[in-house]
Amino acid sequence: MQRLKDKIRNIPDFPEPGIQFKDITPLVKDPATLRLAVHQLMFPFLGEHITAVAGMEARGFIFGSLVAWDLGVGFVPLRKPGKLPHDVESASYELEYGSNTLEIHKDALTRADRVLLIDDLLATGGTAAASCELVQKTGADIVGCAFVIELDDLGGRERLSDYRLHSLIHY
Repeated sequence: MQRLKDKIRNIPDFPEPGIQFKDITPLVKDPATLRLAVHQLMFPFLGEHITAVAGMEARGFIFGSLVAWDLGVGFVPLRKPGKLPHDVESASYELEYGSNTLEIHKDALTRADRVLLIDDLLATGGTAAASCELVQKTGADIVGCAFVIELDDLGGRERLSDYRLHSLIHY
C-alpha cells in the first residue's frame, strides 16, 4: 500500500484550520495506482455475491463506480440533497467540521441486493454510518464497507462496528 500512500498529498488547514486534508487527486490521476486501489478495495469481498456497489458523493463515485464496473454490477450513487430527481430516503450525519445529509432513490436497491459500500475516506464514520442507514432503508444487505484511507484517531471504525470494514491506508 506504500505505492498508494506515496500518491496522496497532505493539504494543511483545508477546508478549515486544523484539518489535514488527504488529497487523492495524484492517486486517481495515475492509472497504475488507480487500478491498484480499485482492485484492493474489492479484493476482500470477492466471492461474497455482491449485487450492487454504493458510493458517497463525491469521491466515493470515483472508486465505487470503478469497483462496480470491475465486479460487473450496478452502481448506486448516494447524493447530497436535491441532486436525485426521484423519490428519496434521507439520512443526516455529523462531519469532523460540520454536518450534511445524503439521499438515495427509494427504488435504487431491493431486499435481494447485497451491497458493497465504497468511499475514499473513513474519518469520524458519520458519512459511512448515514450511508449504511440509507442502504438498509431500501431493505438491502450491506456486505461490507471499503475505504482508500482511514484516519484511525477519529474513531470511525468503532462507529461502524456492525459492519465488515476494509481500509487500504491508515493514518
